[in-house]
Order: sequence, then structure tokens, then C-alpha cells
Amino acid sequence: MPSLGDVVRDWHRGVQAVARGDWGCALRLFSGDPEPPARMCFNVGCVHLLAGDPEAALRVSQGPDSPAPRAFDQAVTKDTCMAVGFFQRGVANFQLERFQEALSDFRLALAQLRENSTIDYTQLGLRFKLKAWEVLFNVGAAQSRLGLWAEATRSLEEALSKGPEGARDDLHAALDQLQKQAPLQPRQVPRGEVFRPHRRHLEHLEPVDFLGKAKRPCVEQVGKQVPPGPRVAGGLDSNPSEDPSGAGGVAMVGPASLVTVMVQCAFTLALKVPRGADLSTLRTLLSQALPHQAQHGQLSYRDPSNKGRWVPLPREETLQRAWRDAAAGPGALQLQCRGAGGRPALYQVVAQHNYSARGPEDLALQRGDVVDVLCEVDQAWLEGHCDGHIGIFPKCFVVPTGQYV
Repeated sequence: MPSLGDVVRDWHRGVQAVARGDWGCALRLFSGDPEPPARMCFNVGCVHLLAGDPEAALRVSQGPDSPAPRAFDQAVTKDTCMAVGFFQRGVANFQLERFQEALSDFRLALAQLRENSTIDYTQLGLRFKLKAWEVLFNVGAAQSRLGLWAEATRSLEEALSKGPEGARDDLHAALDQLQKQAPLQPRQVPRGEVFRPHRRHLEHLEPVDFLGKAKRPCVEQVGKQVPPGPRVAGGLDSNPSEDPSGAGGVAMVGPASLVTVMVQCAFTLALKVPRGADLSTLRTLLSQALPHQAQHGQLSYRDPSNKGRWVPLPREETLQRAWRDAAAGPGALQLQCRGAGGRPALYQVVAQHNYSARGPEDLALQRGDVVDVLCEVDQAWLEGHCDGHIGIFPKCFVVPTGQYV
């Protein structure tokens, strides 16, 4: 099982291979993880389309003796809201003249737009905006290939009503083409555009490993703390195997031998700590991940035996007892720095889509949930409070309260 660092490196190198047109290299790099995330599966399908092999675009090889599940199928199964995944799967089916399947995919993409005019994938690493009028155009293109000329005309007329001024000439030309019963070609993601790993992951490949151990101080030149990327612990379903203490005493630790330590400070962070680690190792990880807060702030922990109340940790033996109890049980050790509880909300947002937590540091959302934003982690992630829970979530899943419909 490759480490999270290896996955991110291969992902980045795969994007570079796509940029230089080396499709074989890109496929090898994107296919290195036996349990790839949805965006990597999407990338595999797109590279096959770039290579002019739509049949292969619907599959991803996992070795000569194993089955070859469909790449775009994997993408939309792992992320059922990935409208662009349905969109590109429709393109692949269209190129294979499977027009009924293509029509179904384009309609699924339209459904995942959830009546929005656009989904901007830039914050998720794909430099592309999926627009409703382009999906409707593709619906009409598939209908034209099935001889459904009246339905195709209605689809393009709807696209015309939703499209921007700059697209009107193309749409009118396409409508004229339908009047002559000439089939249309679909639109697709621009050539060479694939999902890229988050910039924050790349910035911290060298200074921080993915168990939280700092390889060099994680600070900017001016001395300002650079917090580790919020998706590091669990964002790509990693199975870390390094010894975080650096002493060589804990190697090849599996998920069952790790304890999740959740710390609420500037934002919620989840660290993975081996169960057999001593208190000094835990202290070292905390000080490396949160230097100022861990060394100078007052920590409290959520005591499950005391109705989940936050209990101060004024002495080392209290922290040791909390750590021992957490290591002995199946749950996580939840810590809080002074001031993390009761923080004022910066503003409120409303969840426009459901968001399933991918890690213990995440905040799960249901459409319509009102969230108090506590911190803007970066351009793509927010930390918030909802229904008694605090965690991070993608900014693109929410809208300001005044824009929710």
C-alpha cells in the first residue's frame, strides 16, 4: 500500500506527464494506488480519451490477473455528486456510438447540477467550469444521434435560455443544423485538463510527513506558523507506516494500531498516533503540528466518562491518563486549545449539497444545514460549527445564507 506522500507525488507527476503528452507515463502514475480516490479514476479515463481510446477510457487496468473496473464508473461510484464524471463518461460512450448510454450519462450530469447554472471545479483541482447549457447541448447531441430531432431541438432551446450571450451564435448554428437533421458533436472537458492535487499537499510534501512528524520546522521565513494541510490525515484514505518518534521503535503500523487525536485550534486537525507510543511521542507530535498552541496554550480533553465535557489538562499526569484511556479504547482522543470552544462565528453559510465526512476532522453536512464559519482554512476549505459538531468542509459545498435557494 503506497503512503499518502507517494500517492500525492505520483499524482503530481502524472499531471506533469499529461502536460507533456506522455499518456503512458501518466496512466502508470495515476494507476499506482490500488484504492484510488474518485479524482484519480476520473484522470485515468480522461487520459485514455486524450490518447484516442474511448474503450479504454471506460476502464482502468489493475494488473494482468485482476478485473478491470471502469474508470469513470469508479469515479462516480466513489463520488456520486461528481457531475463532471457523468459528463465525461457520456463523452466516452458517445465516441463509442453508445448513444443511449451517453444520453443517460448527460442527464445524470444535469441532475447533479441540481438546477445550478455552473459547477466550478477549480477549487477541487480541475480547471474547468461545468455549465448547464453545455450539458443540455450534449443531451441534444445524443438525442440527434438517436433520431430524436424534436427532443434535441427542445434541449438546445433550453440550453439557449440558460447560455451566456457569447454562446448564442453557436447554439443558433446548432439549432439550424438540427433543422437539417444533421447530428451534433458533444462538448467535453478541454484537452489536457485533469484533476490536480491540492497545492497545500504539494507544499508540505517535504517539510511534513503524513503522520505529523516535521522533517524541518514548519514555519515561514518571517516566523509565522504554517498549519499542516487539513486534508493530510485521511483526505486520501492513507495508511501511514512511518515511526513518528524517529526512534525506529514503531514500524509498519497498521490502521488498527493507530489512535486518532483530534485537536481543535485554529482549525480541526486529526493526527494518527501509534497506540504503543509513549506520552513524549504524543507531546512531540502536538508541538510539531501546533507549535504555539501546544507549547503555550491550555489544553482540555473531551471526557467520555463525564458526559463529554471538556476537562482541563493542567498537569502532565492528567494528559497521560487521557492518552492511556484513549489508547485502550476504540475512540479518538479529542483535545481543544484554549479559546477554541465558544469562538465567535465569522459569518454563516448554508449547505447547498450533502457532504459526507471523509475523515475524523471533517464536518458532515446535509443540504439546508446552517453552519457557523469559525475559520477560513484556505481558499478551498472552511472550518465551521453545526449542530454541536466542529470540523472542516469544502467551501464549494456551501453558499452564503442570502444566496441559498
